[in-house]
Amino acid sequence: MKININKQSGIYTLTSEQILPLSLEKAWDFFTVPTNLDKITPDEMNFHITNSPGSETYQGQIITYKIGILPFIKNNWITEITHLVKEKFFVDEQRFGPYAMWHHEHHFEETSDGKVKMTDIVNFKLPFGILGDLIAGTPVKNKVRTIFESRYKILEKILQP
Repeated sequence: MKININKQSGIYTLTSEQILPLSLEKAWDFFTVPTNLDKITPDEMNFHITNSPGSETYQGQIITYKIGILPFIKNNWITEITHLVKEKFFVDEQRFGPYAMWHHEHHFEETSDGKVKMTDIVNFKLPFGILGDLIAGTPVKNKVRTIFESRYKILEKILQP
């Protein structure tokens, strides 16, 4: 697992890489079922899809969620799938939610041994400009990192060959 977070011009960029013991077709099929996001999000996030997005991800799709951003505080989050190239990548962008900006790229690449290298690139910006960064920058950055570390472990467990 490789996870890296950088910050430039007020925007945080998290990059996460993971090798999955699946074919490209099976990895794509798993990650483009919207309800599988519930399965790979840590329980402490209290994450729940609130609309009925269907069984397949498509460009232009709107997905609505409730997510626990702090203990006892749930927030609505609405994302749109803005780009999708089958078995290559898809992008979800926040339309409304807790961030000033959220842009999440999901990339899939077949390895020479028939597995899949999955790369997530998440660009996010906190609300309230420099004040938001000063107050919440480090905790939010660490929380996003923890979510992807947890996701890595969950995927290792549920996608075992």
